[in-house]
Amino acid sequence: QVQFVEAGGGLAQAGGFLRLSCAASGRTLATYATGWFRQAPGKEQELVAAMTWNGDMTYYKDSVKGRFTISRDNAKNTVYLQMNNLKPEDTARYYCAAKRGYYSDIFAAYELWGQGIQVIVSS
Repeated sequence: QVQFVEAGGGLAQAGGFLRLSCAASGRTLATYATGWFRQAPGKEQELVAAMTWNGDMTYYKDSVKGRFTISRDNAKNTVYLQMNNLKPEDTARYYCAAKRGYYSDIFAAYELWGQGIQVIVSS
């Protein structure tokens, strides 16, 4: 049984930063592509950032480029999302996800995912 434990969310002011983490237990993520999705109230789930299993390729949604950074520590079996210069429109529930093969912008394509963690950015 694989479990993801997400942490680091909460309330931040515009211009501030948060660092989300997603620690996996029960299975190594070393061979999985990983991604961070988010879903705001009344909106569809969207891929924010993703990376291949070895980190040689990354994806960022246009609106977060230059502000967010996805990374991973395979030794700790943990994936991170550093979010800088936060904006109110970043407010959403964030989910980490993992899949074998290449990353995808479709949440349903992922085999493993966490319960999500709330991020609220005040103006």
